[in-house]
Amino acid sequence: MKQVKQEESPKLKLAIQKSGRLHEDSIRLLKECGIDISNGVNKLKAEASNFPIEVYFLRDDDIPQYVEDAVADIGFVGENVVYEKNKKVNVVEKLGFGKCRLSMAVRRNESYQDASFLSGKRIATSYPVIVEKFLKENGVSAEIHEISGSVEIAPGIGLADAICDLVSSGSTLFMNGLKEAETILQSQAVLVKNENLDAARQQLLQRLLFRIQSVKKAKNNKYILLNAPNDKLKEIISLLPGMKSPTVLPLAEPGWSSVHSVLNENDFWEIIEQLKAAGAQGILVVPIEKMIV
Repeated sequence: MKQVKQEESPKLKLAIQKSGRLHEDSIRLLKECGIDISNGVNKLKAEASNFPIEVYFLRDDDIPQYVEDAVADIGFVGENVVYEKNKKVNVVEKLGFGKCRLSMAVRRNESYQDASFLSGKRIATSYPVIVEKFLKENGVSAEIHEISGSVEIAPGIGLADAICDLVSSGSTLFMNGLKEAETILQSQAVLVKNENLDAARQQLLQRLLFRIQSVKKAKNNKYILLNAPNDKLKEIISLLPGMKSPTVLPLAEPGWSSVHSVLNENDFWEIIEQLKAAGAQGILVVPIEKMIV
């Protein structure tokens, strides 16, 4: 009797950086999403044991091309790489890690007011596509020198008058007699997808996005518990935005209630100070692992 071959269920193919600043954070995010990846040592491909996903470990500069060509369905990659490579991919979600900025830098003794300073100048960069777009948007004509690595030494050796490079603390610029003049791109890791993702893989992507967004919401919020005198309860509740409304439970001690709520990280300290001033006591702050809304 002839056996009918069963079709394999589709898997989402994800490309991430094989090493470097985004690799560890990408693996950590997958783990926080409950996806177990065991890639061993020097393996270029791994499969999750508990989610229909395969992970490819690639050079970050190659990820947009692999996603455009559908070798990978999706990728975790820096925005700076996405915009520099200019491939046909869709940015789906900002991932909240790998934050940096791409900035123009000039010699410390020079006065940079705006982009017109760069007119007629030589600019050294590893990001010629982004720099050219910036110059065009500002109506500036300048000469772009594409170099890879050690961009910050270019003005010192007479190769360029200015540079455009990724900046974190600015210490490397300072050591090379430069100063940050203008930020042209705020970058972070993003999730990109192939433009022609089929329905089955799009559904898998939505499942993955649900987990990613839940993890991100949890990181941006704190769970708080506090004791409030009942005569101050209305004022204290008014200070708590929460997801819907705070949970209020009576305490064993008459005249007091326990209030539970969620605070956004950005508003946390300001609201805590207001709660204290309103009479709240015994405030406990608890990290949230996942947040489903």
